[in-house]
Amino acid sequence: MKALVLEEIEGKTRASVKQTELPAASPEDVLVDIDWSGLNYKDALAITGKGKIIRSFPMVPGIDFAGVVNRSGDARFSAGQQVVLTGWGVGENHWGGLAEQAQVKSDWLVPLPAGLTARKAMIVGTAGLTAMLCVMALEEAGVTPASGEVVVTGASGGVGSTAVTLLHALGYQVAAVTGRESTHDYLRKLGASRIVPRSDFAQTRPLEKQIWAGAIDTVGGTVLAKLLAQTNYSGCVAACGLAGGFDLPTTVMPFILRNVRLQGVDSVNAPFARRMAAWERLAKALPESFYEDAATEISLEEAPKVAEAFLNNTIQGRTLVKIR
Repeated sequence: MKALVLEEIEGKTRASVKQTELPAASPEDVLVDIDWSGLNYKDALAITGKGKIIRSFPMVPGIDFAGVVNRSGDARFSAGQQVVLTGWGVGENHWGGLAEQAQVKSDWLVPLPAGLTARKAMIVGTAGLTAMLCVMALEEAGVTPASGEVVVTGASGGVGSTAVTLLHALGYQVAAVTGRESTHDYLRKLGASRIVPRSDFAQTRPLEKQIWAGAIDTVGGTVLAKLLAQTNYSGCVAACGLAGGFDLPTTVMPFILRNVRLQGVDSVNAPFARRMAAWERLAKALPESFYEDAATEISLEEAPKVAEAFLNNTIQGRTLVKIR
């Protein structure tokens, strides 16, 4: 099969597209013919070697993919069935989706919901699944469209752009935080009612004026601290990223004086029932225009070059990798 293979040579990561064979697998595993994969921030770190993502070489990156079951050792899946996979360490410690085939544990797969093609599923991808889980977290915390404005940070990225689209489709008033003026029209087209410059989040105090009924944060660090200080009484912040740092320079004041909830959101190890619920809602909630506006399509051979651009923050929306 053809795959993007990462190798370690003299302490540096080298990425090349080549013919290779899948590692040995258990009889109960599922072999999937991959049609589409995605390029995510974690993939870019792995491909460039700029993050400690890969600990065992050679490795095929790609933390998500969609395709068709070739053969299955599990009765829950059958040849010809369309499936999608995100998370579970695939593309990090188990060969991933930037290849023509993948052999994975059946528990990691989700049947493709009605209304989604493999291509659409990868436009959604890990980023979209994470966004939907964040929206579900806000809903479960009691944040409704009537509660007030919801803010999304890192709004032009994969998670952020999907979150803006979902919230708008569900009737929320959405503010989008971005550091790039070139993305403003794009974010308004997705459904943002206003744009907030990221420079507004440079400094924070323990408590500030209450602005947000809820928030979806993909950045972390000072940005997350500012959100917590500005969240309304009994509001909720769903945190799912740390592009701006893993520290959290805040106090307990938003939590004990304003009853604010900070809800962590993880999509990597989310249980099957939670994943399935999120995918089914994504299939119904996302408008057709989202699939037209939110993705850039590249080939497998282009992935290493695009990975560099990804880390330079010049990528907008989802990057889709066409395998077949």
